[in-house]
Amino acid sequence: MPKPLSLAFDPIARADELWQQRWGAVPSMAAITSVMRAHQILLSEVDAVLKPYGLTFARYEALVLLTFSKAGELPMSKIGERLMVHPTSVTNTVDRLVKARLVDKRPNPNDGRGTLASITLKGREVCDAATRDLMAMDFGLGAYDAEECAEIFALLRPLRVAAGDFKDD
Repeated sequence: MPKPLSLAFDPIARADELWQQRWGAVPSMAAITSVMRAHQILLSEVDAVLKPYGLTFARYEALVLLTFSKAGELPMSKIGERLMVHPTSVTNTVDRLVKARLVDKRPNPNDGRGTLASITLKGREVCDAATRDLMAMDFGLGAYDAEECAEIFALLRPLRVAAGDFKDD
């Protein structure tokens, strides 16, 4: 968990006031600073829950993705696509999961150059336990109710569409 700052004022609101005095109102500056601070807080809280399992959030996401697949396995390229990360990051993530015996790798029989990653029984058990713990702490978003979480998701969706993550129908 991140150490509380316990400041007597909101430093982002203060920066926004000073920004306005110097350059004029730019609400996007306060918004991005808040999003980045929220990212720090959430990542710290989630990583603290995942650490006892030897996982980072990236490794946890890969395990969950493999549990979502029908056969418990996916091509490495598909993992990168679904997790929206560079192939090098996928290789690093999966290799660490293999080292922890949570995932196995083997040649893809349908693609001579490709590799399949498959979740092991131990990987499923770790994924299930970590998921229970993350759900118990609302993935760090316990300050929000379900409706507010849905609103956050909806507010961030246009940003992801604009970045080309997916086509909005």
